[in-house]
Amino acid sequence: MQTMRHTMSEGRSQTQRVGDFFQKLSPVALKDLESFEHPTLMPAGRVLFSEKQTPPGIFIIHSGEVKLSINSSDGKRLILRIARPGEILGLTSALSGCPCEMTAETLYPARIAAIARRDFLGFLLRHPEVYQAVTEELSLQLSMACEQLRTVGLSSSAPEKLARLLLDMSEHGQKTDRGTRFRFSLTHEEIGEFIGTSRETVTRTLSVFKHRQLVAFEGSTLTIPNRVALESFANC
Repeated sequence: MQTMRHTMSEGRSQTQRVGDFFQKLSPVALKDLESFEHPTLMPAGRVLFSEKQTPPGIFIIHSGEVKLSINSSDGKRLILRIARPGEILGLTSALSGCPCEMTAETLYPARIAAIARRDFLGFLLRHPEVYQAVTEELSLQLSMACEQLRTVGLSSSAPEKLARLLLDMSEHGQKTDRGTRFRFSLTHEEIGEFIGTSRETVTRTLSVFKHRQLVAFEGSTLTIPNRVALESFANC
């Protein structure tokens, strides 16, 4: 089985974003945790857990991306962020035993390792030194959620919100002589759920961005030719 350390070495920048959780584990603790991992290839659109669900445990992303969202009672949805390889999902509810506070759904086909709550809590009892790494991971995840809420609630316009979203998603993109390229297959409705606006507004704003050559689409690949120009819309 591919170890998590190897997975981390393939995406160092992504690991930095989520706090190098696995790098902080001792070899003994890491080996113990990996003994519970049985990564499964899941299709796009698979729900790992839902809001108000009894916490099933934690989920470790080996490859692919997972969409994290919260929903209102009238059916409106706000996408908090996209979780990437190396991240652990479900930590809060697994620790507290409270119902899940968000919904996690695979955005693309993904390899996910699920660890039952009972097994994870037993792992922490055997390795209490891991609690510090868990606390740091939770703090970082909270910071990322607050940043998304800040963008949705405090950004002044749809172009600013959309520019911030595209810049954030391009951080893990490929640098080319034509600009930064990255996979981007969200629907206009999903983009609206990210930035708290309507699908129609997203369509109009993307049209403006394309007309001004701030973005370019080739199928499910998006290119940002000039980050500085797009940053002007995001007020960076």
